[in-house]
Amino acid sequence: DSFDILGDGVKELLVGRDDGMLEIYNFESADDPVLRYDHALSESIASIQGGCVGKDGYDEILASTYSGWLTGLTTEPVHREGGSGEELKLSQEMQSKISSLRNELEHLQIKVLQEREKYQQSSQSSTALSSVPAFSVNDKFTLNKDDASYSLILEVQTAIDNVLVQSDVPIDLLDVDKNSAVVSFSSCDSE
Repeated sequence: DSFDILGDGVKELLVGRDDGMLEIYNFESADDPVLRYDHALSESIASIQGGCVGKDGYDEILASTYSGWLTGLTTEPVHREGGSGEELKLSQEMQSKISSLRNELEHLQIKVLQEREKYQQSSQSSTALSSVPAFSVNDKFTLNKDDASYSLILEVQTAIDNVLVQSDVPIDLLDVDKNSAVVSFSSCDSE
């Protein structure tokens, strides 16, 4: 997307990448764009948009990720500084908003506990049926021409416990900074 998030009268380029990087590029001169800000998300970004969403006068960037999470970055200051000995007083509106959010959170926690108990009871009954949930896998296998390697990227809307890579030919696995996996090697019986 293109949006004037910096408020300088010139639109910046908002980029959401497959590797989860959200980047803001500024066009300060006629040459190449300059990276002004970046933020790493834990999964690939499916869509990105700039605009005023949450509060008038403060622009935001919204990004939706592969699994459906919506992440927002705002220009609204989140910290207020007070003088020495000055107490920070919350407005009545802010106090009621915090109270409302706490009540909603408690209600959701109770609902989750009820649903867990309901699931436990139904799974232990003699008529219970078990099925593997259907989910889609977002996979990419791309060639990196700089070091003649391939990158395998797997995304699923649930936690990935194990990935098994089996090959008929010897392969070298390279570690990357964003990798959170623990690699273990085992030889395969050729028969």
